[in-house]
Amino acid sequence: MEPSVLVASHLSALFPLAQPIPVYSTQKDIIYLSPRSDSGHPLEHASLSTLFHSPLTGTILLRVTHGGFMLELVSLSSEVPPLRFDFPASILPSPSIVLSQSEELHVLLATRFGSLYRIVIPIREGAPLWQATANRRWYREYVIQTAVDEGLVQVQSTHCVVISLPGGSLLRLEAESLGGDTTDDVWRETRADARSFLHSITSLLHAGPPGSSDIVSISSHPQPTDIGSIWTVSRDRHLRMWTARCGCVAEHVLPSTAPGRSTVASRSSPTPIKPSVLLPPEPQKLLCVFTPSHADDPHVLVFVPTEGSLTSGGFFQLFIVNGDALRSVTVFDASATSVHCHLQDFTVMDDTLYTLWDKQGQSMVEVLVLSWDDSDPTATGGWSSASYAQEAELTPAYLDELLLSPGSAVDKFVEAIMRPGMFSPLTLHTAIARYTDACRSLPPPYPPQLLLSYASVAEQITSVVGCTVQRTKDPRTGAPLDANYWNAFKRDWEGFIARCREIERNGRWPLAIGRGNPEDGALIVERERIASLVGEDLPLRLRRELSSSQPMEKQFDILKILSTMRTRLGPRLMRSLEGRLQEVVRQEIAFPYADIIQDQVRVSNFHEEVDEGLESWIVGRVRSLEHDSGKSIQELARHVLDVIGGLGKEVKREEDDGELLSRPISPEWLKALTASYATTSIHARYEFSLALVVFLFFLADELPQWDPGLLAEIFVVFRGVAMLRYVARQPAGDNATPTTQASGPGPDDEVVAKLRNMHVSASRGARFQPTYSLVHWLANVYGISFSSGLPVSAHRFLDRTGLLQSLSPAYATHLEVVFCERLRQLGYYEVAREVLAWLPRTPAVTYVLGRLWLDEGRYDDAGSAFEVLAGSFGPHSALSIEDREALADVLPSGRIFDTQLEFYLHASDLFKAAISTYHDVFFTQLALSEPGVVEDTTPLWTNVIKGLTDLGQYEDAYAALISAPHERLKRDSISQLLYRMCEENAVDRLMALNFAGLADEVEDALAFKARNADPRIRPFYSRILYTWYVSRGDYRNAALTMYQRARKLEALMGDASAFTELVELQLEAYIVAMNALALVDPKSQWITLPIVTETGNEPRKRRRLSKYIPESKYASGKRDTEAVDLKDMQHEYALLSARAELVRRDPTLLSAGEYALPPASIVVRLAQANRFNTAMATARSLDLDMTDIFSYLVGRCLRLSRNPESVLSEDMSDWLLTDKVSSWPGTPAERGWRYLRQSLERHDGPQTDYRYSKVALETIVSFDRTSPPPPWLIHKLEEHHPEYLIRTCLRYEVLEAALDYTLSMMRRSDSRLTEDMSKTAAATWLPYTLIDQVLVAADTQADLSSRGRASLGELRAEIATRMKRVQKYSQASA
Repeated sequence: MEPSVLVASHLSALFPLAQPIPVYSTQKDIIYLSPRSDSGHPLEHASLSTLFHSPLTGTILLRVTHGGFMLELVSLSSEVPPLRFDFPASILPSPSIVLSQSEELHVLLATRFGSLYRIVIPIREGAPLWQATANRRWYREYVIQTAVDEGLVQVQSTHCVVISLPGGSLLRLEAESLGGDTTDDVWRETRADARSFLHSITSLLHAGPPGSSDIVSISSHPQPTDIGSIWTVSRDRHLRMWTARCGCVAEHVLPSTAPGRSTVASRSSPTPIKPSVLLPPEPQKLLCVFTPSHADDPHVLVFVPTEGSLTSGGFFQLFIVNGDALRSVTVFDASATSVHCHLQDFTVMDDTLYTLWDKQGQSMVEVLVLSWDDSDPTATGGWSSASYAQEAELTPAYLDELLLSPGSAVDKFVEAIMRPGMFSPLTLHTAIARYTDACRSLPPPYPPQLLLSYASVAEQITSVVGCTVQRTKDPRTGAPLDANYWNAFKRDWEGFIARCREIERNGRWPLAIGRGNPEDGALIVERERIASLVGEDLPLRLRRELSSSQPMEKQFDILKILSTMRTRLGPRLMRSLEGRLQEVVRQEIAFPYADIIQDQVRVSNFHEEVDEGLESWIVGRVRSLEHDSGKSIQELARHVLDVIGGLGKEVKREEDDGELLSRPISPEWLKALTASYATTSIHARYEFSLALVVFLFFLADELPQWDPGLLAEIFVVFRGVAMLRYVARQPAGDNATPTTQASGPGPDDEVVAKLRNMHVSASRGARFQPTYSLVHWLANVYGISFSSGLPVSAHRFLDRTGLLQSLSPAYATHLEVVFCERLRQLGYYEVAREVLAWLPRTPAVTYVLGRLWLDEGRYDDAGSAFEVLAGSFGPHSALSIEDREALADVLPSGRIFDTQLEFYLHASDLFKAAISTYHDVFFTQLALSEPGVVEDTTPLWTNVIKGLTDLGQYEDAYAALISAPHERLKRDSISQLLYRMCEENAVDRLMALNFAGLADEVEDALAFKARNADPRIRPFYSRILYTWYVSRGDYRNAALTMYQRARKLEALMGDASAFTELVELQLEAYIVAMNALALVDPKSQWITLPIVTETGNEPRKRRRLSKYIPESKYASGKRDTEAVDLKDMQHEYALLSARAELVRRDPTLLSAGEYALPPASIVVRLAQANRFNTAMATARSLDLDMTDIFSYLVGRCLRLSRNPESVLSEDMSDWLLTDKVSSWPGTPAERGWRYLRQSLERHDGPQTDYRYSKVALETIVSFDRTSPPPPWLIHKLEEHHPEYLIRTCLRYEVLEAALDYTLSMMRRSDSRLTEDMSKTAAATWLPYTLIDQVLVAADTQADLSSRGRASLGELRAEIATRMKRVQKYSQASA
């Protein structure tokens, strides 16, 4: 056979953990046990496993996990999730899958508590293989009547199951009827013994060791077949054949060592021979029954282990079944490589024997074409061995090697353990869980890292591992012990990685070998992995031959030199040289490679680091090799390049359309194996490539004579393989799609299901998501066909990446650029950035790098890259053919842009999608500046104006607005600019703009917002519009704007909680409006606004204002216009101020509905509240009568004179305690009377006919007739209204005062009589009637005082004198 290799993939990285289906037992006395496992053996690791394949169902993997309690079915041919069953007892080996009439899958198994279960899975064409969430009865149970707690189970068919019993007996169960959805199966039990009764009596006399007759292996012919026999091997090495009717019909004693070929028994021995060594009691795979292609009789292949042998792990003996007899055909040894190995499983496929060996915990497969006679096995080719390719193990030495390169130790350790294929997701999850539990077992307090939850296992490992290591200080000096800390930290990481290695080693334990689809070849099942036996490509084969020192072809002898050189240089120097070479390849090449290598030799002190003997040996071997092969070293180097970059011949064959359409959908595990194969091949190629480049250091002096193209090819191949190696080491993260996550049961559903079923075992096992490798994802993206075998599929992937096809490091091929672009499209930005760093900055690479920076949010870098790239387009572009091809492949349109204008528009769209406004505007402006034909530039100008506005560059946006050639665009865009500037509080910058020719649009936009926006919320558009009008000298519209603002605020007065704020804003609006209107010509201080129909919802009825009625009032489409002058505004302002003052003092007015009181009532309430200044000012502004105000004011003064304490306890802040009044001398009563006097002087006079003074007098007299009024008040009334004064005294019966005031009036009249006699005849007029009333009242007053009587006498005398003078004047005038 051709050389083969094993490639594997972790099952936990492919299939999610499904919610198990609980299985119950009808046995009432059953004891539910918890699953048990060895230390370091996770529950998810399988203990038993088998493969089943049929054309109808594909390949199904059966696994028994959780210590034998969980049965899992995994479809390897479809994408259905695994099906899991949780049993109440552990499962006996070995459960089997049987296809029943192409309609159902039957899984038959037995448990240690004697229950036989049949799981039935219906099969429907075109439907999923199974649905774990189906609401159906999955299983049927039969309680075995014979006591069965140990033994082997062999499922012969859907109706027959055989179970081994102690002592070598068999229990045969045959189904009499199969159960349905409501019934269980009915079975018939038959027991068969190995010997007859007489033979049993004889064996008692010669009894062997206990348990020597126990069966350790059992087998039957695979289905479909009509052969009903069973074959068993017992511990005493007896091979027996059993039939359903006769029981044991044939028996053969197996030797403990391989017999000589000349003494092979030709017939079965009827008498058992006592063997020398018993087989181990554990169940083993020692039998394989098959029918070869050249015969019809079944053959039985038996393996006999020879544990103590130094030549092989055992031998095989082949028997042919003739009727009821066994005839030995041949005996042959296992291979020499099987020494000290344990055979786990073997099978015969296509007349070829496939054996699976446990070689120190790892799988090893050996293959042999069977010989059907007693000839030498080497005649058919002999044994061919296959194992896994060499891979790095994370030993402490390897970890130390990782630390040789610069960088964070944690990053290096995490990168190493997260490499695809290194550790499974289950291993990492289990290791970090156990590590965390170990840390929590320490005494608290715990580090905070242990108490947090993490989004991924990688994040948890990075944070938790090493968190318990603390930095300590020297107790003597206090200096930090950093060296101790780093040593402890490194040991902690080494311990965690050792834990991972131990768990992973258990997961790689081999279990079974079989075959699925014929094109898949042999499949190997391990505890936590599935592997495939595939052919080696040339790099893998050469690597294996070098590592095992096997003979190689002469043309590859140079590889031996490279391998020896690599080993002799050591890991430290190789790491150093590897880092230097990678830096060289990443740089732009400006010098010949020969000079570069010589410079690196000098800088790295290469000759000082290398042993002189090694250098001499390499030079000598090269010369010898050149002499022996007849080829130069350059030709030999080309052979190595062919090995590194060579691919299979089938890779280049293109698939036709028919193959593409008929290609079956490949399962994910097969894709994962392909990715694993590709990764293994990449690592082998990288080792050869690195060794070849390092080899050039030894020939540095000869390199100037080398072909420069060869050196360039060596470095470009190294670059490509290094890029592939970097990508192959990257995990792809969680592969769970949103649909998968959404379809799975949530935590709440799981809890409900557990409570409903009361089955605790549903929570067994870890919960984690599968993860793919990045190569796995890329293989899907590239559409690799997996039907041609793993090597061809892997090589096709390597070929389509194009990383092995470049010829010069100075260029980047279109395939290389597309590879980087696909990494970016998949979202692996860090990987794409690292891979792009290896390539030269060609236009295509620059474009992909710009897109990558754009995805990462590095907009400035992306903008710079695109700006530089713009020169690659247009008629003057100097792109080469290769660059044009590469650039066209990564552009969305698939073609090169004809002009820079098109590219600028494309870049603008990219930045717009990334919401990078600045660069979107920048490239749009560049597009507008480019000459070209654009049907409509309106969207471009709109994008520029809107973008600059969003960026806050308002002056630039204004300039773009003015420069736009579209008038409609200007009108449509100006409002956006205005509103944004207002919202961002850029009013000052707005007012600085001219808006030439657009002033009307500005005013309309601001007026619209002022009318419709909430006046309480910023921005205050009415204020902004007012500022606009004022800055342009339009005071009338400014006043109109603020007046309308006051009206809008008035409409919002219904909210009592915001009354104070609204009133302040409204008063402010009135004041500003009045000030603006006051700047208008006094002859036209008015504004006009349309009349709005008043509704009942208004808070008050506004007083009727004058209306301007134009001549065209009755014209169609016209409205009434309301004219508001300055006085109207002042009136409204005063009324609002008064109401606000009332509400401030008594907020209950709002809730009581008394806010909208008439003006007179407001003034009265203000006076009642002692707000006399406000009341008088309001009454004067509203032109209201102040009678009540002065009446209340006189009352307060009288109370101050009588009882000042009662008055001073009230609020006097608005009259008595003002700054002016409180500065007056005297008592509070004196200051109060003085305040009254000044108020009367200010508000009372001829225009009011002194009625407020009269009210004051009446109030005083009515309060207390005995108290004389203030002299200044009497003097004012005597001077202007003496009659009123006298009548008031008469009305209140103050006769003495009336006599005094009458006498004073007559005396003033007499003094004027002489002066006025010559001027007017009315000078002699007096209110004689009033005087007579005073005289009559005095005469009728009986208790008139003496002073009163004297005053009465004086009055009479004055009257007599007056009369005489009047008569005299009358006679004189006559």
